[in-house]
Amino acid sequence: MNRRKYIIAGLLAVIAAAGIIFYAQETDIYAHAENWAYFGGEELSADLFLICPTVDTRDEYNMKLDDEKTRRNFLGALNMERGIYEDYTRMYAPYYRQASLKVYDLNEPEREKYLAFAYKDISSAFAYYLKHENKGRPIILAGFSQGADMCYRLLKEYFADEKLSSRLVAVYAIGWPCMTEEKYPQIKPAQSESDTGVVISFECESPRVTSTVIYPAGRKAHSINPLNWSTDDTSADKSLNLGACFTDYSGAVRKEVAQFCGGYIDLERGTVKITDINEAEYPAYISFLPEGAYHIYDYQFFFRNLQQNVKTRIKAYHDLL
Repeated sequence: MNRRKYIIAGLLAVIAAAGIIFYAQETDIYAHAENWAYFGGEELSADLFLICPTVDTRDEYNMKLDDEKTRRNFLGALNMERGIYEDYTRMYAPYYRQASLKVYDLNEPEREKYLAFAYKDISSAFAYYLKHENKGRPIILAGFSQGADMCYRLLKEYFADEKLSSRLVAVYAIGWPCMTEEKYPQIKPAQSESDTGVVISFECESPRVTSTVIYPAGRKAHSINPLNWSTDDTSADKSLNLGACFTDYSGAVRKEVAQFCGGYIDLERGTVKITDINEAEYPAYISFLPEGAYHIYDYQFFFRNLQQNVKTRIKAYHDLL
């Protein structure tokens, strides 16, 4: 028996040395504070489960949880968007083995293997949060880019349950297409400024952009304009923009510009076409995105409008109780 124990221990050591994390139970790692970038705090009007966008540019396919530099970037990326939510929510944000940036150079079936692997961690963290932390409180899911993709996966896995879906204030899934499917009726695109249990989704781009890896041509997504909260192609004037905020890794606002830009929804693509800015001043930066793709600025262009909207939807949710 002892010999068998040592053989098993030796195999686990080999697995660990290969960089593979072994879990007796998937949710166990989220019982440890070091596996959360944010974990709880003061009880406010709702809980926020926030999922980090892609920051890993170092690993081949999935982020290593023991890479300290990437973990710092991970926390920094969360800090950049936390100001939208932090005044109204108790925040939870797990570290997870997200897909690295180079995964998006792969074709869709290949890419999905690494995104599905990343989602295992997100699902484990959310299961732990529900069991130990939520205690019947209202929930906001939020994520940008890969984080938004993970939000849709949570909706599909967990929110068919009516008791849980009744606690959903809203989902801010920004920078990833909102696609509805008959078998997932819990994915409900937002239709107004204050509906609840819905998905707020959009992607920013120049009027001349016709296709990107994230929003390919021929695939129409559901979108809402964060200036006038309309789902049609009514153009929203820049006077409706309460403030674009360009934040840094500490969460500080480096630059704020009121009435920064206007925009309208391209009904063929389901993206928000941005007006009133000089495209050259806002480069794409990401190699697989064309110039005029404003993906990395999605929430920054509308920071104050989103901040106000979180407050509006939380109030609407509580008013319905």
